[in-house]
Amino acid sequence: MLTAQGDTIRMSQLIYPWRGSIVMKIWKKLALSALALVSVVGLAACSNKSNAQAKSAGYTPKSLNVQFVPSVQASSIEAKAKPLEKLLQKQLGIPVKVSVSTDYNSIVEAMSSKQVDVGFLPPDGYVQAHKQKAADALLQAERYKVVQPGGRNSTKLTDEYRSMIVVKKGSPIKSYKDLKGKKIAVQDVTSSSGYIWPAAELKEKGINIAKQDTLVNVKGHDQGVLSVLNGDTDAAFVFEDARNLVKKDDPDIMTKVVPIYFTKPIPNDTISVREDMSSAFRKKLANAFIKIAKSKQGHAIISSVYQHEGYVHTKDSNFNIVRKYDKIAASTTTNK
Repeated sequence: MLTAQGDTIRMSQLIYPWRGSIVMKIWKKLALSALALVSVVGLAACSNKSNAQAKSAGYTPKSLNVQFVPSVQASSIEAKAKPLEKLLQKQLGIPVKVSVSTDYNSIVEAMSSKQVDVGFLPPDGYVQAHKQKAADALLQAERYKVVQPGGRNSTKLTDEYRSMIVVKKGSPIKSYKDLKGKKIAVQDVTSSSGYIWPAAELKEKGINIAKQDTLVNVKGHDQGVLSVLNGDTDAAFVFEDARNLVKKDDPDIMTKVVPIYFTKPIPNDTISVREDMSSAFRKKLANAFIKIAKSKQGHAIISSVYQHEGYVHTKDSNFNIVRKYDKIAASTTTNK
C-alpha cells in the first residue's frame, strides 16, 4: 500500500519512466534560473557598492577655486570676497582662489568643465547646475528676515527671501496691474528674484512681461534700484530689500523708490560643490564655511558680499519649488 508521497512518486516513475527525465529537466532549469538571478542581484549590489565607494573616494582638491556671481557690481563683490581666501586656506590647509563670474551661466559652465570647485549659486543657478550634473547643493544661506515697511532687518534668521517690484515714488504705477507696456529693469533670466519669481507670478496673473513690456537688463540689484531712481526704467525686479544697497549713496532711497509688489518666498542662495567632490571633503568644506561664518572676520565678509548671516545644511529637494517657477517663467517666451 502506498501511504507516502515519496512512494507515490516512485510508483509513478515505475509506471511512467519518462516522467523522471522531465522532472529532472525542470529542476535543472529552475536551478539555473535561480543561479542567474543571484548573479544579477550580486552584480547590482557590487555596482551600487562601487558607486558609493567612488563618490566617497571622489575628487579631493589640492587647491580650491571658489567663485561668486554678481548681485551688485562685480568689482565690488570681488574686493569684498577676496579676504575669504585666507580664512578658507587656514581651515582647509590648501591654497584657495576666490573670483567673480560675469553672470550665472558662466559659473555653471565653469563648474561643469571642472574649472571651479565651489560656487556661490542662487537658487535657479543651482538648479541649472544640478540638472547638468555639474553641482550638488552643500549649504544654504541664512539671512535676517526683512520687515516692511522700511525694509529693515529683524532679528529672526531665515533660509528664504522674497523678490519685490519697485517704482519711483509718485509713479502712476500703483500695482502690478499697471505694469503692462512699461519699461522694466531685470537681472539675468536665471536670477530668481531679479527675473524668475516676478515673471512667473505676473504670468499667472495675466501679464506676460516678455511680450507686453520692454525689458532692460542691468547687472546688479543696486543698478535696478538706481535705474528706477534715475528714471531710466519705470520699474525694477529686485530682491527684498535691495534699496539698502544704495542707502549709503542716497540715505532717502527708501522714500524715493517704493515697492508695489512682493512675491512668494524663494529659497536662499546655496554654496554648491562639484558633483564629483568626495564626501569627506564635502564634510570638511561645510564645517569650514559654517565655522568661518560664526567668526567675527568671516561673518563680516559674507555679510558684506551677499548679506549672508550664516549657513545651514541643505538638500536638493528644497529647490523643487524653483523648478516649478522655472517652467512658468520659461513659458513667458514660448506661449502667447
